[in-house]
Amino acid sequence: MATPLSADAFVKALRAEGLTVTGIAGWRTHNRNHKGAWGGMNGVVIHHTAGRNSLALCRSGTSALPGPLCHTHLSKTGLATMVGYGRANHAGSFAQNAHNAVVNESSTHPRPSSSEPVDGNAHYYGIEIENLGNGTDFYPAKQYDAAVRWAAAICRAHGWSAQSVIGHKEGTTRKIDPKGPIGSKTGSAWDMDDFRADVQARLDAGKPSTSEPSTSKPATKPVVSVAHLNAARKKDIPAATGHTTYPTEVKVVEAALKAEGLLTSKYVDGSWGTLTQDAYNAFRRKVGYKGSAATGSVGLESLKKLAARHGFTAKA
Repeated sequence: MATPLSADAFVKALRAEGLTVTGIAGWRTHNRNHKGAWGGMNGVVIHHTAGRNSLALCRSGTSALPGPLCHTHLSKTGLATMVGYGRANHAGSFAQNAHNAVVNESSTHPRPSSSEPVDGNAHYYGIEIENLGNGTDFYPAKQYDAAVRWAAAICRAHGWSAQSVIGHKEGTTRKIDPKGPIGSKTGSAWDMDDFRADVQARLDAGKPSTSEPSTSKPATKPVVSVAHLNAARKKDIPAATGHTTYPTEVKVVEAALKAEGLLTSKYVDGSWGTLTQDAYNAFRRKVGYKGSAATGSVGLESLKKLAARHGFTAKA
């Protein structure tokens, strides 16, 4: 178990990970510490708010469940607002098997057992992500990315892996959060294994720089060739699973499709397989292509549309 981050260290870690952070008045002393312990810490819990305009609710709670209801509220725009520091009414009781998986940083998070003897509020940081939780309200890509950064910041500060991250629905049978599509109304459903993979990818990329911004020329955008993608499409699909032809360029496109909510992390692998093709077809339909124009070979115009949204350059 780890000693909780100080309030200052908490905010510093979030900002170092690239989050925009603010706080409500008095958040540093707003807690439920008089009701029980806070710490040692074992992990972080991901929640959705199940409502709109929920910042005030997360701060104050209700008469039956007083606030704070989390440590950080995350808006649709990706703004992280600190609402409390210390014990918060966010996790409630957790199943022992679910808690053990976090403590052991297990790669498998089991379905929680019905017995819930663990005081989750004592051992976990919590974030409430603005979302109706009805299965159709979507998480904008910017909001999802901010959630990944929030979890990665805490894990990095404590030296934890992404397996220290758990969804509320993974800790107890009483909850369904987080729930909903990512990237668009027709995006991929929130999957905690995918989320952990995204958090781990940030952790593996190394510690964020805390130096002053560079005044040198910005890095050149990745360049993706339509001809190379179509060559990969022709060779990778009929070949054995995992075959790659132009993996660097294919990965750029797959990462963009993932950000659109059309492809899961597992398949951002540089191989233009059938799932990548399906995801690209879905993107074309998403931006207005119909019929045969939304299938088959990659076209320059559709690739330019994807490139404009995700920071790479498309060429013939």
